[in-house]
Amino acid sequence: MLRLTEIKLPFDHTEADLRAAVLAELKIAAKDLGAIHVVRRSFDARVRGKIALTYHLDVETTREAEILKRAGRTGGPFSGTKVGPTPDTSYRFPVRATKEPALRPVVIGTGPCGLFAGLLLAQMGFRPTLIERGKPVRERTVDTFGLWRRGTLDPESNVQFGEGGAGTFSDGKLYSQVKDPGHRGRKVLEEFVAAGAPPEILYVNKPHIGTFRLVKVVESLRATIESLGGEIRFKTRVEDLLLEGGSRREVRGVRLADGSEIEADRIVLAVGHSARDTFRMLYDRGIAIEAKPFSIGFRIEHPQTLIDRCRFGREAGHPMLGAADYKLVHHATNGRSVYSFCMCPGGTVVAAASEPGRVVTNGMSQYNRDESNANAGIVVGITPEDYPGSPLAGIDFQRHWEEIAFDLGGRNYEAPGQLVGDFLARRPSTDFGTVLPSYRPGVHLGDLSASLPSYAIEAIREAIPAFDRTIRGFAMPDALLTGVETRTSSPIRIPRAEDFQSPGTPGLYPAGEGAGFAGGILSAAIDGIKVAEAMALAIEAE
Repeated sequence: MLRLTEIKLPFDHTEADLRAAVLAELKIAAKDLGAIHVVRRSFDARVRGKIALTYHLDVETTREAEILKRAGRTGGPFSGTKVGPTPDTSYRFPVRATKEPALRPVVIGTGPCGLFAGLLLAQMGFRPTLIERGKPVRERTVDTFGLWRRGTLDPESNVQFGEGGAGTFSDGKLYSQVKDPGHRGRKVLEEFVAAGAPPEILYVNKPHIGTFRLVKVVESLRATIESLGGEIRFKTRVEDLLLEGGSRREVRGVRLADGSEIEADRIVLAVGHSARDTFRMLYDRGIAIEAKPFSIGFRIEHPQTLIDRCRFGREAGHPMLGAADYKLVHHATNGRSVYSFCMCPGGTVVAAASEPGRVVTNGMSQYNRDESNANAGIVVGITPEDYPGSPLAGIDFQRHWEEIAFDLGGRNYEAPGQLVGDFLARRPSTDFGTVLPSYRPGVHLGDLSASLPSYAIEAIREAIPAFDRTIRGFAMPDALLTGVETRTSSPIRIPRAEDFQSPGTPGLYPAGEGAGFAGGILSAAIDGIKVAEAMALAIEAE
């Protein structure tokens, strides 16, 4: 089979047009062309009103040898299109279990990282035990809706904690900047499809699943792990690590909140970016931890139709294009970088608190992305210099602004909000305009200037009009800001050596977003696979 890349066609092309383009590029007759498989499809909307689609294709043809010979002689390009043999992108396990480990490997956390670490260990025959402080995903969904609909927070079952992790209540984006020579990303997407995700995620340029579909996918992944001999324990919080030794303290297991213990000499730590009590326990136990940069800001909401028109022009609303997204960045005069984060087309702003007396926002979309508002984080980069102190000082910094947001929102988990026009004019908001808030349990209008550090407020005030030059209407007076967004990434990093283990703590494998090695569903899942591979190789080498 041949891999044909960079086939560009007008937006309104037909299947016959695609086939004709392949015939023209390969310079073969129709009788010599077999099936065409779409590997990737993306669109280029940079020229307003002239959207083009670009394809990467796998092509079956009876003249493969001749075409490859011709491609080699000409240096590869066919009228600007590259052709070559279809690469092997299949994932290969580095090892299979040849013996039963004396102790089962333990995975703490069942977000994307923990689930895929557990899945890979199970597929390789190592029968892991997964420990999750929260509830199974459907029970967790009920508790999460309890905060959104009734203002009742369960600290152990919410947007941050529970099966599926924080990514379950998100846009479900499945793309990443991670370099992936081992085809782990492809492995993740294929496992998602096998678990019930739409097959299109294997070839669209920016795949996503959406919250309700992710619930079913997560349940299916759990069933696969259990069918392969893995065990998952829900509502089970790890309270302490059991360590043994001197300067190199080896892992010997975990102590749970109920006082019981699980013996283990290899533990994947995949707790996510909000397990603040776990971070404190690790720090107190002398595990290597360091502060790292993250970002803080607001959620901004616009009519989705505005974003669609700006991005797609007259093609806005076409079902193939769906709801438009954006990605923006501005370097403010005070030295701060302001950028859009976790943009959710046709989605909602959600309450993402995990601790009582604090307000946190995030964004979420369903698969269809058909809600009336677009939302994104507008966040400002900060560094440990902004929150000096211990490696855990970033957590205290987050808590401080989350508590202020709770107060400004009315101390009932409503979020503080302000219209963009009022924010830029430095006056409080008293009434909503045309953009109504999607955040539940509700938004309390007022003045957001006290809800973030002054340098962040001034940088955002400068960035919004700058973003308006790219997306006309971005600074519309009725657009809505909702505070605060503080959980963009983990405020700490838990270092690991080349063998993926914590320095000075053999057997502990920090992983995923909470440990500072991922940022999003796909990169976290890939990191879980990497850690599982390293652990499996170490077990087999014993």
